[in-house]
Amino acid sequence: MAAEGNEGRTRLRRERLGFVYQFHHLLPDFSAIENVVLPQLILGSGMGEARARAADLLGSLGLAHRLDHRPSQLSGGEQQRVAVARALANRPALVLADEPTGNLDERTADIVLDEFIRLVREQGSAAVIATHNERLARRMDRIVRLHDGVLD
Repeated sequence: MAAEGNEGRTRLRRERLGFVYQFHHLLPDFSAIENVVLPQLILGSGMGEARARAADLLGSLGLAHRLDHRPSQLSGGEQQRVAVARALANRPALVLADEPTGNLDERTADIVLDEFIRLVREQGSAAVIATHNERLARRMDRIVRLHDGVLD
């Protein structure tokens, strides 16, 4: 898929990429399930299909009982799990994650990372995770380090 011009880049991001940010960037006026449904609707999924996919993803991340809660009603770990579900909702070819567990305690970070890795592998996506956390990095299939602007 060529990504020529702004429209092409937008289409590429919408159709082929998923993003998990260090700070969740969830829409505060929408529930957990609505935050995961929205990118699917933008891509063209029907509401029923999008809600079913969102509920399935959130359920697999341990949030089946929190679907109708807004971000302000969720813990940091729960918000990050919603962000993971949102990133995976459209089954992207590649998920880019920037310090996806950086704001979580170690136990919660392990839970979120375990589920993230499982879901990425289950749906056949690839993931690039940027982190300063050596413990997290050691769990990846491949580690590439950037030091003083040089990859090694």
